[in-house]
Amino acid sequence: MTEETIFSKIIRKEIPADIVYQDDLVTAFRDINPRAPSHILIIPNKHIPTANDVTTEDELALGRLFTVAKKLAKEEGIDENGYRLIVNCNAHGGQEVYHIHMHLLGGQPLGPMLLS
Repeated sequence: MTEETIFSKIIRKEIPADIVYQDDLVTAFRDINPRAPSHILIIPNKHIPTANDVTTEDELALGRLFTVAKKLAKEEGIDENGYRLIVNCNAHGGQEVYHIHMHLLGGQPLGPMLLS
């Protein structure tokens, strides 16, 4: 049995979210605490806790994260000036929800990757 996360409930539409894309492999929705004018989370519909848990059978779904990110970036009007895609892994990587997810951020200059 896989661990239940808030993202699992969003995928099944059991809790409200501003879903901007959904297909058989992935779901994308606006972050409730946006860090940029455009901040969308793109998640596989299959529960994969972290990047450390990815297997070769997940390649199609994880590839879809990128093609959906490209589509949404264009729809958001951030594709020309640029955007950032982030996947965090475990506590030191800043992961808060243990269901792998990609952040699509843009709409303003995002600054350096890390502050030292």
